[in-house]
Amino acid sequence: MSYLKSLPAETTLLQVFQAYPEPARHLLAFHELVLRGESPFTPGERELIAAYVSGLNSCDYCHGIHTVTAEAFGIPEGTLAAALADLESAPVDARLKPVLAYVGKLTRTPSKMTDADAEAVFAAGWDERALHDAVLVCALFNFMNRMVEGLGIRAAEGYTTTSGERLKNAGYAGLAELLDAPA
Repeated sequence: MSYLKSLPAETTLLQVFQAYPEPARHLLAFHELVLRGESPFTPGERELIAAYVSGLNSCDYCHGIHTVTAEAFGIPEGTLAAALADLESAPVDARLKPVLAYVGKLTRTPSKMTDADAEAVFAAGWDERALHDAVLVCALFNFMNRMVEGLGIRAAEGYTTTSGERLKNAGYAGLAELLDAPA
């Protein structure tokens, strides 16, 4: 139930963005850059990171939507659930496991990050740009999870699929185009 009494009880993030379009425009432009811009990671891998961080934070709204989006980009169904249950045995590409371990630790215990954590990412074949991009996705979704939970946003039945497919097809720039549509 939304804590914003001026909006419907079952408020989506899009409705919040439409109610507050100026910060939303900047936030969605940043999403587009981080999740769809040039990167060593594919859009599907970045959505996987977003969904993983959201799952660690128990943000069902973001976890659900970005799981659907990651799967729409080709991440096999069930991968995220398996990674959250046990990353080491999960059917995740071996090169991505240290990245997910890194963002997992950054999410749970940010002050405990060490050189060894970064070195594990580099040893898997990723460069500094990849580490930078993974940290940006992680930070963005820690922010978004707190925004969603702090505003009491919940997804109605079926919204997760609709939103995830919309993000796959139109990206975050396409979502920004909906800011001026009726809520």
